[in-house]
Amino acid sequence: MKLQRLYSFLKTDIDIIEKELIAAIQSESKLLETASLNLIRAGGKRIRPIFVLLSAKFGNYDIERVKNVAVSLELIHMASLVHDDVIDDAELRRGKPTVKAKWDNRIAMYTGDYILACSLEYMTKIDHYLAHKILADTMVEVCIGEIKQIQDKYRYNQNLRDYLRRIKRKTAILIAASCQLGAIAGGTEEDIHKKLYKFGYYVGMSYQITDDILDFTASEKELGKPAGGDLLQGNITLPVLYAMQDPEIETMIKRINEHTSKDEMKEIILKIKSSGAIEKSNEISQRYLKKALSMLEKLPNNRVRKSLTDVANFIGKRKY
Repeated sequence: MKLQRLYSFLKTDIDIIEKELIAAIQSESKLLETASLNLIRAGGKRIRPIFVLLSAKFGNYDIERVKNVAVSLELIHMASLVHDDVIDDAELRRGKPTVKAKWDNRIAMYTGDYILACSLEYMTKIDHYLAHKILADTMVEVCIGEIKQIQDKYRYNQNLRDYLRRIKRKTAILIAASCQLGAIAGGTEEDIHKKLYKFGYYVGMSYQITDDILDFTASEKELGKPAGGDLLQGNITLPVLYAMQDPEIETMIKRINEHTSKDEMKEIILKIKSSGAIEKSNEISQRYLKKALSMLEKLPNNRVRKSLTDVANFIGKRKY
């Protein structure tokens, strides 16, 4: 089953978000506009807008109001991807050339900044102090997470806590904010939007761990980038941490550098896959997914809760 089928009743509103994303980055600078469109047209799962819309359904749903939060959150995510591709020197994103690959690092950095500025402009349409405080705090944490990822590259003595704290900031907190801000835009009570924040956090953790697993188990076509790319860039993900418990694999991983060949990477990936690290990582992902589903059970039992359950199960149990 495709993800889109799980929220098919939102199709009209998702189409509105897509059109609004394109409208959001219109600029008198055609270069900025074209570079920004490069990523939007590359597609994506639109996980964050989906969570915004579904969470808002627990309150007084008004797409004209809620769309501002959905667009803002997706633009923040997109801006971070443009910046990430510069940091990682990535040539492909979703199977297509990145902004930095089509233009250069300078254009990419300003494009990311521009998309971020557009996102903030959309949030000004939400007249709610708490919403702006949550967004500001989230962006601070995301930036800290990105810096920690840079600092932790090729740092082989890190532990599980280091990894979990990093992905919380890098991924989970923005998904959590998407759920909470969507609920706030829908005018839900505090108890509801706080529970949705926790749900989003747990889903986000499961989502990122599964992504890190797929970096080793999915094909290059499915990933839209080379398999094992995170490891080649020095990112120590959960499967790597578990695999390094084997001294032989640890030695192989510590030898990885920019000159490591594709054949050498294939051998290392096979070793990681046969070490039991994938299965152990999936166990952690499923624990977070279980917590997310338990949090949903504390929310009103309606069609929206079922949709959130289905979406959470889908993204937490992607094939590995």
